[in-house]
Amino acid sequence: MSRTVESEPRVSAPVLAAYSYCETVTGQQARNFAYGIRLLPTPKRRAMSALYAFSRRVDDIGDGALAPQVKQARLDDTRALLTRVRDGGVAEDDTDPVAVALSHAAGHFPIPLGGLDELIDGVLMDVRGETYETWEDLKGYCRCVAGAIGRLSLGVFGTEPGAPNAERAPEYADTLGLALQLTNILRDVREDALEGRTYLPADDLAKFGCADGFSRAEPPPGSDFAGLVHFEVRRARALFAEGYRLLPMLDRRSGACVAAMAGIYRRLLDRIEREPEAVLRGRVSLPGREKAYVAVRGLSGLDARSVSRGAVRRRT
Repeated sequence: MSRTVESEPRVSAPVLAAYSYCETVTGQQARNFAYGIRLLPTPKRRAMSALYAFSRRVDDIGDGALAPQVKQARLDDTRALLTRVRDGGVAEDDTDPVAVALSHAAGHFPIPLGGLDELIDGVLMDVRGETYETWEDLKGYCRCVAGAIGRLSLGVFGTEPGAPNAERAPEYADTLGLALQLTNILRDVREDALEGRTYLPADDLAKFGCADGFSRAEPPPGSDFAGLVHFEVRRARALFAEGYRLLPMLDRRSGACVAAMAGIYRRLLDRIEREPEAVLRGRVSLPGREKAYVAVRGLSGLDARSVSRGAVRRRT
């Protein structure tokens, strides 16, 4: 995948309004994501906001209080809308700003829109209340709801001409998505339990005496909850290490965007590792100043250079 251009022809007023709506949604509802995409040039930032706004719509259907059959119907409608976008059937004056923005973005970047079908498939797993016996099972879900987002984003970022092993960029983007999603699962373990959802593999829960779940603000009696968290943290770190190989393949600002988003989640993982039981008491988060520092670090290219040096060491 070659690097996409940084400019575009003049954008019409209806499309600009649609993008503005998507950027507002992103800024209000995806603060971690927003810290990264603000580092992008305008065309890419707009396209990423359109991707987020559509993805958020899908997630909100799955997370809402509607009956499962109503969620299914709404997800079917959303998939039909995605088909219209894919087929070029959304006019600039369409009343749905997310569809307008996504259609325009897909016309200017090689976005693999099938990834949004995968996202819908993953949310349908939530609607059905699926649980996961093994990491391989959970990985399939994570690839739908997060790995696909990594591959969609790569369609906007593109890769630098001549970047070594660029054919593996979609694989690394997918793996980085898995790392972020597993971090999300650890952070939200208590919140998900209160919603009747369990994502961590049943095999892992049983191994650490946590098969009874997390319905209380303290670990299950007799469990090794810290051991469970540390086990999953190590798994997430391995995914981050693999996924970070994407960074040297991206242009400076796209790499900064990815480094900022991933860096925020890596620091979140550090906090969870230091105090595992905190995730049972409430949502663990980073202060704004720390997120800003991570964004500056990403823009400086420190993470990309670190990955490049590691790759050189592995080859020598």
